[in-house]
Amino acid sequence: MDLFKFFRSASSSGGVVRPRAEDPSGGLVFNGLNDPAFLEYVRGAQSTGGPGALKALRNMAVLRCVTLISEAIGMLPFNLMYSDPGKGNATDHPAFRLLKYRPNSWQTPLEFKRLMEFHLMFKGNAYARVIKSGSRPVALIPMHPDRVEPQLSDAWEMTYIFTRRDGQRVVLPASEVFHLRDLSEDGIKGQSRVRLAGGAIDLALKAEEAASRTFESGVMAGGALEFPHELSDRAYTRLKDSMREEHSGAENSGKFMILEGGGKAGKFSDTASAAQHVENRGMQIEEVARAFGVPRPLMMMDDTAWGSGIEQLAIFFVQYALAFRFTNWEQSAARVLLSESELDQLQFKFNARALLRGTLEAQANFFTKALGAGGQAPFMTQNEVRKLSDLPESDEPQANSLKNQMSKAPNNEPPKAP
Repeated sequence: MDLFKFFRSASSSGGVVRPRAEDPSGGLVFNGLNDPAFLEYVRGAQSTGGPGALKALRNMAVLRCVTLISEAIGMLPFNLMYSDPGKGNATDHPAFRLLKYRPNSWQTPLEFKRLMEFHLMFKGNAYARVIKSGSRPVALIPMHPDRVEPQLSDAWEMTYIFTRRDGQRVVLPASEVFHLRDLSEDGIKGQSRVRLAGGAIDLALKAEEAASRTFESGVMAGGALEFPHELSDRAYTRLKDSMREEHSGAENSGKFMILEGGGKAGKFSDTASAAQHVENRGMQIEEVARAFGVPRPLMMMDDTAWGSGIEQLAIFFVQYALAFRFTNWEQSAARVLLSESELDQLQFKFNARALLRGTLEAQANFFTKALGAGGQAPFMTQNEVRKLSDLPESDEPQANSLKNQMSKAPNNEPPKAP
């Protein structure tokens, strides 16, 4: 009876520090039966979910997908722009510098975005506390998803309960939490893609373990020497020395063996089970890649020489694996970092052009047409072209003019003869 009284008092204690159990090695901290990390562990044990994050990353297919997507998100510029294309970036807004140069005091923008995308893929949610000075956002502090519990009240107001390391629970309004949410069944909390694809990832890990055991304890001999009679100790020693000195290593490749006493050499053929094992591992790589939306060639498992087709592969990857992630970031950032009046004037935008740049020849053809080659109407200025090529702006008066600079002078007069 006293045990139930203890649980009731602990649940109604409010801000009182609850019983805690720390891992001496500096690992997870247990803060009670309603600890988010403990609840997540219980849910995982009851479901058919796959391995944890660190164990899943030991599979090379998962590691490739996670690093490919999170690092692409991390390295791309994330700009705050005016809705009017003629005004460019909103450099005077505090959120511009926050996501462009310094989200907090210890992380670069690449590290912050990569961590948030990592949490999103493995936990289904990514959270960052928005630190404000008045109404001005000054820092974004990542919060581990296991310590955050989103809740939607009966008044349709979103709040987030964050459990600190000391066990204290802090209630944060939606205006102070940058929340990236993946596929969700209730619109409140996202689902982990790694957990949803846990069966395929777990099978891939077991296939790797089976291969490891084969190389560790399996018979790896390439063939056998057969003799009609038992060899003497001397003959056996001579044969072993001959095999080691004259027929081992790349320098002895192709040499013929001399067998005495009626010996015969036979080569072991690859078994059907070994071939099936290799095929199964390839299929599991495809299953993992399918869960993350990564094309097969980007998993480094296609023997096809893509050549010029690599440009189309990059477009495919951006359109079907990254585009919806861009939109998720853009709309989530606008929700918490822009006021109601700013939503019509400003917008967050990823610059995906760095991933879509073609060959130098293809870029040159595009830029000449953009400047008005062939007598067609131009749709870019010289400085706009130079900006896309990471070149400094030109001080020439016509550099910011949209007139056809390929066929006539900026003042609409025929070019003068030299």
